[in-house]
Amino acid sequence: MKINKTYKLRKQKKVGNILVNNNEDYSSHFSEEKFWDKILKFGKKAGVKLTYGALLLFYTFKKPTVPKKVKSTILGALGYFILPVDLIPDFTPIVGYSDDLAIVVGALLVVATYIDEDTKQLAKNKVTDWFGENAIKDTDSLDDEMVKTIQSKKEKKEMKIENKKVKKENREIKNIPNE
Repeated sequence: MKINKTYKLRKQKKVGNILVNNNEDYSSHFSEEKFWDKILKFGKKAGVKLTYGALLLFYTFKKPTVPKKVKSTILGALGYFILPVDLIPDFTPIVGYSDDLAIVVGALLVVATYIDEDTKQLAKNKVTDWFGENAIKDTDSLDDEMVKTIQSKKEKKEMKIENKKVKKENREIKNIPNE
């Protein structure tokens, strides 16, 4: 399947609920200079949600405490964002950034636990500078999605722990001799 001259069909994996190409394929396209060029030239066209999401990923990537595996996910998403010709080329009217948004949001949901309030505030300050105060409602909707994801992950983890306890108790009960 040939989509265009520069896009090759690559092995895919899941990021959040989204099937994307392996991060290694796109991370080589990332550099701070390219990132800021893309944000400054196309941020308004890309929209608040995508710009905010990309900034969240960028600022999270810059934190020294973030594990390499998480940074790899971020690099892949930002590399994809930087590429002008991807699954849906950015210059395509109306839908050009929809694939970028899906990748960025998918990556955000994967790395959400590493995004703290300081990181959110840095990104919100930039978005407010570029888009105005009204943009905050769009950043809040993305924040809400991340909070729901974190809560869901936490609940699943708690359920696994509880299931392990119940299984352990059941094994212990079965080992008690009948009187």
